[in-house]
Amino acid sequence: MLTAMRLSEIASLVGSEGHLSADPEITDLHYDSREAIPGSLFFCIPGDKVDRHDLAKQAVSSGAAALVAERDTGVLVPHLITSDIRGVMNQVAAPFFGHPSREIKLVGVTGTNGKTTTTYMVESIARASGEKTGLVGTIERRVADSAQPAPIGTPESSDLQRLFRAMARASVATCALEVTSIGISQGRIEGCDFDVAVFTNLSHDHLEFHGSMEEYYEAKRKLFLAERTPLSLINIDDPWGRRLTGEVTSKVLTYAVERDADLVAKSIRPIPGGTKFLAVGMGMRLELEVLLPARFNVLNAIAAAGAARAIGLPEGAIQSGLSSLPGVPGRFERVDEGQDFMVVVDYAHTPDGLDNVLRFAREICLGELRVVFGCGGDRDSGKRPEMGRVAASVADRVYVTSDNPRSEDPSQIIDQILTGIIKGPPPGGYVAISDRAEAIHAAISESQSGDVVVIAGKGHETGQEFADTKIPFDDREVARAALQR
Repeated sequence: MLTAMRLSEIASLVGSEGHLSADPEITDLHYDSREAIPGSLFFCIPGDKVDRHDLAKQAVSSGAAALVAERDTGVLVPHLITSDIRGVMNQVAAPFFGHPSREIKLVGVTGTNGKTTTTYMVESIARASGEKTGLVGTIERRVADSAQPAPIGTPESSDLQRLFRAMARASVATCALEVTSIGISQGRIEGCDFDVAVFTNLSHDHLEFHGSMEEYYEAKRKLFLAERTPLSLINIDDPWGRRLTGEVTSKVLTYAVERDADLVAKSIRPIPGGTKFLAVGMGMRLELEVLLPARFNVLNAIAAAGAARAIGLPEGAIQSGLSSLPGVPGRFERVDEGQDFMVVVDYAHTPDGLDNVLRFAREICLGELRVVFGCGGDRDSGKRPEMGRVAASVADRVYVTSDNPRSEDPSQIIDQILTGIIKGPPPGGYVAISDRAEAIHAAISESQSGDVVVIAGKGHETGQEFADTKIPFDDREVARAALQR
């Protein structure tokens, strides 16, 4: 049974008496008319494609008892009128569900790259300590032993607080949450009480939303205010992280691989399928092992170790939690059908992320390094030439293809990527193949012993988005079929 409030109480929370013809009991909060249930309060949030005012009648027919709207919809239920519908939802969600994040240890992780891997690591450490755990991120949402795919990274505030309430009821002790810049900007984390917030890095991404790197940074910075978290754990190998340490209002601890910090990874050395290193600082001197390769995963692991230490998890759990994590879906995930060359699928979809993955692949490549990638439509177009430049500067041969074109013409996206390649083409040349499956098949069919094929951009995703449709598509399965062929 969810928390219930009278509509008048909700109106009072947001400082408005609204236009209330009645005062029904509200039993849930929804902005998707398909999910409205009897007694729910429906938020008519306007969107780019759908204005939910037009769905008010549908929500009420499903049982919604009242609406939060910008105007009278003509539907005969009480309306709370406001010019900021999402703001009202953000303000109401946490108190409506009883401030559930106060009942769990909440670790928030933000940054351009590394959020997913770091949250998986934190969750694995907490589980190794014997706790029930929660995980909310790009790939999935877990409440103890129950999991479901994640439609977006940071959920809308009502969904997030409902998840936290479910976690509290399931006796979850620790939750690791991916915190996106868009989620912060849209107020989705309002009412979240973090125990520690982690900053991984900042690089070119999401500028179609934020407009500039400065605005992107400012969105991230809001997570680290003292009113949100008592402790910030910041990567100072990253220049934006070094700036952040001097601008946050919470207590700051730092971590790094290259610099002196409160927590440092030392003596980094590869092992079969992973990496070993020594974590020094925050009262620890621990030999740690992760079954994930590359230096950037050492940074993710040291961040997870520091966050775990900050919330009181034991050193033994840090060691066993990191060493027992078999990998993260779509993050340098190998596809092996017995071939004598390596095929790897990775979510890298930013210039910095692609550069990191390709440079590590270059280190382990005995033959030619091939990369298959594209860029998403309706997203930051400014990074497309830079992605092309990075691919051409590190790989031997580049296969430019579609990612999720959405409403854009795939050929135009590819042309923008190519402007960054033609200025300094790779030694093995490049090819543009719009059909992603064909591009993957081409890269694999041309590979020989010792080569490495990196298929980048979509990672764990199991669909490809076009203007009006989404088709089943999994890079891992397409690569597997190509290898079997």
